[in-house]
Amino acid sequence: MIQQWLNWRTALTLFAVCIVTGTIFYSNYLSKKIGAEEKQKVETWVEAQKTILTATEQTDLNLAIRISTGNDDIPIIETNEKDSITNNYVNLDSAKVSADKSYLLQKLQEFKSVHPPIILPIPEKPNAENRYYYGESRLQKEVRYYPIVQLIIIGLFIIITVIAQRSRYQNTQNQVWAGLAKETAHQLGTPVTSLEGWVEVLRDIPGNEKLIGEIEKDVNRLKLISDRFGKIGSIPKLEERNLVEQITNMIDYIKKRASGKVQFTFNTNGETNIPAMVSPPLFDWVIENLLKNALDAMEGKGKIDVTVKDEVASVVIDVKDNGKGISKQNIAKVFKPGFTTKKRGWGLGLTLTQRIVEQYHKGKIFVKHSEIGKGTTFRIVLNK
Repeated sequence: MIQQWLNWRTALTLFAVCIVTGTIFYSNYLSKKIGAEEKQKVETWVEAQKTILTATEQTDLNLAIRISTGNDDIPIIETNEKDSITNNYVNLDSAKVSADKSYLLQKLQEFKSVHPPIILPIPEKPNAENRYYYGESRLQKEVRYYPIVQLIIIGLFIIITVIAQRSRYQNTQNQVWAGLAKETAHQLGTPVTSLEGWVEVLRDIPGNEKLIGEIEKDVNRLKLISDRFGKIGSIPKLEERNLVEQITNMIDYIKKRASGKVQFTFNTNGETNIPAMVSPPLFDWVIENLLKNALDAMEGKGKIDVTVKDEVASVVIDVKDNGKGISKQNIAKVFKPGFTTKKRGWGLGLTLTQRIVEQYHKGKIFVKHSEIGKGTTFRIVLNK
């Protein structure tokens, strides 16, 4: 499916590039064609100016005047042979000319960079001439900038399409995750129920009291795991719980399964009750995953510090270990599915943790700090 999405995106990009490339060539062709026509218009306009300047009483000026006044789009500036502006110009903003003395000079430099001047010699003055510099009409500018506008539009279209496709792909992945989790919960349900029945059978046999207690703990653990998986994909019911109590229970649970060389500390800043809206089984899963990751990072010995702080608008939980740490290039990958530094593992624990915190509890989880050889601190922020 990922390969199909990449092929589709590549085809869309190539199609857009072909459209833009074709448009650029065609726009350049139109721009050159319009430029040639405008040059001819300016030359005709200059001839009309010449006719007006050299007219006698018998000259019919109607056509020349009509041509001279008919140019209402192409900007023109007249200079003398020394390129000094004669204050004869057309199709420029008169208000700007009056307000800014440098406006005409700026326009003249602009026109010089676009087209060479059309020169009109003055017969009665040897070595004298008028030079007419002209710029681009509005139409030519629009044609020239059209490919850029089109490129922006197509670029926006591609971005929106890719975002929509990625969102669709993400939704599909979410559905796969949810389906897999629910199927796991469903498959666990039957053997767990069977185990509960066998526990009741063993309970009736004298001498199994100690054994029954241990088996019940494991069965309850399986029920908890099944319940957690069953809640993935559906909106969990959040309840107000005391986080001090919730975290204490999970620390005690992990502590029993850790070696005696691991030291646990839990700092609540003197608070005994820090309420927050959580889904108890899913929140416990988050703390359990972080504590297990810390144990794995320390390889059997070290120190795990858990801190919970009640702030004005949020509750902040830090889980810190003094293990091997995470390299800078891997910090951005730790929450991605499949990423793991363990020899065994699916690399899904932190992905599920992030999903539970951010999607189901509308909070945040991130690596607050990590240093190779010194340890890592994960931070959870839950909004009140």
